[in-house]
Amino acid sequence: MSQTSGKAVESLSSRLGGILSDAFKEEDSEDELPGGPVPSKKPEAKSAQPAADDAKKDTPKDAQPAAGPASGAPADSSSLRESQYDVQVTLADQQADPNSPLYSVKSFDELGLHEDLLKGIYSMKFTKPSKIQERALPLLLQNPPRNMIGQSQSGTGKTAAFVLTMLSRIDFSIDKPQAIALAPSRELARQIMDVVQTMGKFTPVKTAFAIPDAIKRGEKVQAHLVVGTPGKTFDLIKTRALDPSAVKVFVLDEADNMLDQQGLGEQSIRVKNTMPRSCQIVLFSATFPENVHNFAVKFAPNANEIRLKQEELSVESIRQFYMDCRSEEHKYEVLVELYNLLTIGQSIIFCARRDTADRIAKRMTDEGHRVDSLHGKLDNTERDKTIDNFRSGRSKVLIATNVIARGIDIQQVTLVINYDMPLTQKGEPDTETYLHRIGRTGRFGRRGVSINFVHDAESKRQMETIEKALHCTMVPVQTDDVEAMETTIKDALKAA
Repeated sequence: MSQTSGKAVESLSSRLGGILSDAFKEEDSEDELPGGPVPSKKPEAKSAQPAADDAKKDTPKDAQPAAGPASGAPADSSSLRESQYDVQVTLADQQADPNSPLYSVKSFDELGLHEDLLKGIYSMKFTKPSKIQERALPLLLQNPPRNMIGQSQSGTGKTAAFVLTMLSRIDFSIDKPQAIALAPSRELARQIMDVVQTMGKFTPVKTAFAIPDAIKRGEKVQAHLVVGTPGKTFDLIKTRALDPSAVKVFVLDEADNMLDQQGLGEQSIRVKNTMPRSCQIVLFSATFPENVHNFAVKFAPNANEIRLKQEELSVESIRQFYMDCRSEEHKYEVLVELYNLLTIGQSIIFCARRDTADRIAKRMTDEGHRVDSLHGKLDNTERDKTIDNFRSGRSKVLIATNVIARGIDIQQVTLVINYDMPLTQKGEPDTETYLHRIGRTGRFGRRGVSINFVHDAESKRQMETIEKALHCTMVPVQTDDVEAMETTIKDALKAA
């Protein structure tokens, strides 16, 4: 996402700021959260209620975690490369003080969590907090609660951090929504719910989806924790199917995308404006362009912050290649040549347009290759089935638009191909989306491979702009020697 001009930033802030002020005036809602005092040195986070012996463990059928390691949990936390995930922490009231304490923990036991939550954490094969978790969790769990703006690379444990925060603040004796998490896509909302169900399985937490087709008309939401998309969540609140009056934690995942896109941003703000004044606001993303960050600090005032420097954004564990193709048709021919490599692990091929994804998928299927396509125009049942098949490993190659560019965590993905380079709505190279796309591989410190297809001077310029912005090196791979091309990529995949 390119940097916007000062005028554009002012326009964005003005438009969204107006919504902040005007939305839900007729409901007499409260839309600001006053800053709390400087946090105490030891976090207090024991608000999770003990689980009853006969607590129901039923969960929605389509919200069950996929086989294998739970989404969001590393199979072996000891494999985390600590130096790779260094983060910079600033405290809202002490940003100018070099002696400001940087609260961190080295084990989950230090957080003062209820034993039922600890059992859930350890069942996910976490052995110790990742770098983002050890620094963010004490700030997220402190009492009184403080807002948080958190940024860290893809695959470092952000989802587990905010899910743990939501679960820790719920009073299970009250059958009202007390924690809401919003995501930009149906697929990401379902993945977040997987983490909730796994981490909270030893507690009596009741959950509900706020996504299309999940709640019947006229049904009231009485779950403790709700995960949804902005539009559907706002509809449920507006029709009084969801009562936000008891919500204690409100989370935006992939917050830069949620606040920067006009539709998602306006809907997210309207939902936020219905939250109680005391609600803790948590924003998480791998990227925060400056214009979006400027608005985020208004959306979550007086927030503690964890931010990366621009040069730290590129994921070092991902080897990045590019293939200089002769034409659009040659791009397809090279993709077909790579098919056997695509199925070594699992692969995602990102296209700019839905029709491109469908066309490639149909053509490859007609030629005997097994691939699936995924985009926002598919009906909800088909979308769920496609991502579930890919998550479980029943399908190996997924051709998709940006609908799964953000947050989707599938550990077996070893190769990402940018069939089309990502562009902003203005047609400029989109660095943030590129980072999110390639971040679908190399999860939790594992190594991964990405390949960019370029086919003319313009697409090569777009790639070079992203390369320069991220201070990374994209290695050329010759496409006129198929054997050498396959050997280069196969060797990279073996290293992954």
